[in-house]
Parts: sequence; structure tokens; C-alpha cells
Amino acid sequence: MAAIGRRTGCLVLQLMKQNRKTFYDQLREHNKTAALLGSCRDKKNCKVVFSQQDLRKRLTPLQYHVTQEKGTESAFEGEYTHHKAHGIYKCVVCGTPLFKSETKFDSNSGWPSFYDVISPDAIMFTDDFSYGMHRIETGCSQCGAHLGHIFDDGPRPTGKRYCINSASLSFKPVDKNSAGEGSGSTSPAQTDKTEL
Repeated sequence: MAAIGRRTGCLVLQLMKQNRKTFYDQLREHNKTAALLGSCRDKKNCKVVFSQQDLRKRLTPLQYHVTQEKGTESAFEGEYTHHKAHGIYKCVVCGTPLFKSETKFDSNSGWPSFYDVISPDAIMFTDDFSYGMHRIETGCSQCGAHLGHIFDDGPRPTGKRYCINSASLSFKPVDKNSAGEGSGSTSPAQTDKTEL
């Protein structure tokens, strides 16, 4: 019986490695394409470039540490960890839209987590071998700011968890005036409420 358990465990591990390898192969292919187009990591090929002096003036010390020095904020202490408002999460450095609030979920990791990005071109991926392990770092494709990491343990439909530092994000709430535009149907009760 123990031999069957070991075989099953080995089979599960083998399947996990195959799925992980497929995912990492896809990321590497994406990174090769990004490298041909120019990576923002060296800041010379970024579409949006800021001087370090300007960034130190505009960003808080924590925002600067996270986005420019690949730092990490303390778990469960970030501004957006338990944030529930509807809107768009943007790069704190350049303002590029990154995530919709509809894709945010509670992963109990201590950092804001999202299962999808606004656009596949909004984020770049880089191999990260720090702390003796292999992870995939996420960064803003426009300015190269460090955002966090991506993992394979997210919910459906993507199965991905973008684990992002609050310090690397800013938030733009949904404009209530334009939220109902284009629907074409408003009840008299809704009209009365908006006139108050």
C-alpha cells in the first residue's frame, strides 16, 4: 500500500512539474519577445523614464524602495490589501493601468492579489532567483517599476495569482457619473436619487 502511495505522489509531482514547465516556457517565450523589443529593467529602453531625483521627490520612501529597489512591503500592512472599492489599479510610478478591481481577490497572502491584468502588454515578466528559489517577478512594462510576483495558485479562469505590493499601486475609483452611461434605461426612482 505504501508503494502505491509513493507512486501516486511521484505521479502528482511529475504532473505538477510538467504544468509548471509549460507555464515557465510560455513566460520565457514572452520574455524573449520582450527582450527583442527592449526590456525596461535597464531603464534605457523604457517608454517612460524618470530621473531618480524626481522619483525620490514624488514617491514615499516605501514606494521608492519597492518599485526601484525591488523591495517588499510588510504583509497585511499595505494600503490596498483589504481594499474593496471598484476602479482601476495603476502603476504608482507612471500611471499605467494594470488591474481592474473585478479581478482582485483575497488570497490570504498579505498582499493584494489579482487573477488577471488589464492588458497582456501592461506587465513584463523576469526570472527572479533571490532567496534561493525561482519565482517570476512582475514589473510595469512602461517604466520598469517592480510590482511583485506571479504564482500558479490563483482562481479560475486564469489560475494565476499576481501578488502585488500596495506600494507599487495607485487607485482610480470608477467615475460614478459615467458608470451608468450607455445603459439607456433609468427608472424614475433612480432619477430622483441622482437629483437629490
